[in-house]
Amino acid sequence: MGCGTTPGLLPVAEALATYRRVLAPLSASDCPVEEALGQVLAAPARAAVDLPLFDQSAVDGYAAHSADLANATTEHPARLRLSGENPAGQGAGAALARETVVRILTGAPVPPGADTIVRQEWVVREEDAIRVDRVVAPDTDLRHQGEELQVGTELAAAGTRLDAGRLAALAMAGVANVKAYPKARVTVLVTGDEVRPVGERLRPGQIYDANGPLVRGWLAQRGQPLVRCQAVADRFEDVCQALEQALAESDVIITTGGVSVGDRDYVPEVAERLGVTRHFWKLAQKPGKPLWFGTREGTALIGLPGNPAAVLVGLTVHVAEVLRVLEGDPAGPPWGHARLLEDARPDDRRDQWLRMRLQTDPLTGATALAPLPRQASHMLSNLMAADVLAWVPAGDDAWRADSVVRWLALK
Repeated sequence: MGCGTTPGLLPVAEALATYRRVLAPLSASDCPVEEALGQVLAAPARAAVDLPLFDQSAVDGYAAHSADLANATTEHPARLRLSGENPAGQGAGAALARETVVRILTGAPVPPGADTIVRQEWVVREEDAIRVDRVVAPDTDLRHQGEELQVGTELAAAGTRLDAGRLAALAMAGVANVKAYPKARVTVLVTGDEVRPVGERLRPGQIYDANGPLVRGWLAQRGQPLVRCQAVADRFEDVCQALEQALAESDVIITTGGVSVGDRDYVPEVAERLGVTRHFWKLAQKPGKPLWFGTREGTALIGLPGNPAAVLVGLTVHVAEVLRVLEGDPAGPPWGHARLLEDARPDDRRDQWLRMRLQTDPLTGATALAPLPRQASHMLSNLMAADVLAWVPAGDDAWRADSVVRWLALK
């Protein structure tokens, strides 16, 4: 799938493989767990404490000896003396004597000797005692130390990307620091004399900049550190100065525009003059054919075409994979698979990236893709309805209704 047929153009699959072949993860280091959101573990993370840390109550109630409740009935309730209280955040206290109970709150340590918890709704409270009219078995509502996991248990393997839930699990298990790969630092260079920030008054021939907001927003959604986003004029000296600075301070450089064969498309020439090794230029994909990729001393440069839909493809498919490699993520693109609800627009020479709406059948749970109109590379209005970017290979029948194609999420 996705082989491409146009001579001289690199197939998409080979481009994705190139990133894995020529790039290496950034240097890993120890990081406080609370600062590791979105980072990928370079070494396994193991529990530093047992969970639970101690025997504790799962409910509000009374710690008791189950033997004292073995014969309790409605006609002959057990009457047990109240000998104290164990709120959360304090020690377990003294050993519990027979025929006594301790008032205990959820999460509080169970006193030595107690082997069950009597829920407060099962109790009739008297002045200095409680009455219970039912048998309460051993271990009722009692959490034992280490029953969830024990010290040294591996919680997350190397290669795991840390989300909020995983951070919480590590923190609860006493993991203060993790060894992780850093998030890549990104510089964005938006070229084009004709593009102006939205809100400015446009002169004849000028257009509003969609690429800057698109790339900045996409990076922000990923929690990616942005060194800067700079507009660069279509002049050789300006491109050279901006690119040289970016190479000195970034792990990834994303340029938009200036990578084709026009008179003012300076990015490829400037990059090679600055010592960037070109790995490929021009892919068998639509939109986004004139995509340029190179590296210098571990820094990756991805030159994206200037049309906004091509920038979207470049980010979703190519930049995302570069970031995964640099950040130590062993997984490739997170492909989904679904059938087409109707024919897509065919192309005999290049793989297509089409914006589509993902639909789920409420009865079967099966997913399907609905192609959207306005797919031209200068158009973005269908992003209001698009959920995914679907990979429709060239040169076969993969574009026909009911064909199954791969997709990447846009949201």
